[in-house]
Amino acid sequence: MRLIDSEGQQVGIVPIAQAQQMAREKDLDLVEISASASPPVCKIMDYGKFIFQQKKKTSEAKKKQKVIVVKEVQFRPRIDEHDFDFKKNHIVRFLQHGDKVKASIRFRGREMTHMELGRAVLDRLLAEVKEYGAAESPSPDVQGNRMTIVIAPSKSH
Repeated sequence: MRLIDSEGQQVGIVPIAQAQQMAREKDLDLVEISASASPPVCKIMDYGKFIFQQKKKTSEAKKKQKVIVVKEVQFRPRIDEHDFDFKKNHIVRFLQHGDKVKASIRFRGREMTHMELGRAVLDRLLAEVKEYGAAESPSPDVQGNRMTIVIAPSKSH
């Protein structure tokens, strides 16, 4: 097998028994790095310390990643002015916090025949929050009795 010592220097190709003896002398472990290589590669190291460092690296990577949260705000096609402003302010706050917002319009009964009213509400919403975020898709998705659009926060906020 090809052996790498505890300092990272290549020892060369040695028999397994000799590699195990060298590891015992240094009071370390003999760990197989690459079994598929020809000849197999082994390294003399403290395996417990190696596992600890790997876990530490993965936990550091988890701390640095950003979790994206999608908040949903529901509208109606014939929404009142105050209700619209109230919900728009919630959306602005969510976008400033860095969350994505899913704005959805729910149609009931005969409102389904007037989808343009819902589209007008979403267009107005996008125009009023354009400095805080932008729509991810150019047109809203219509699924059943819902019309939805996802707004992502802008980079500057």
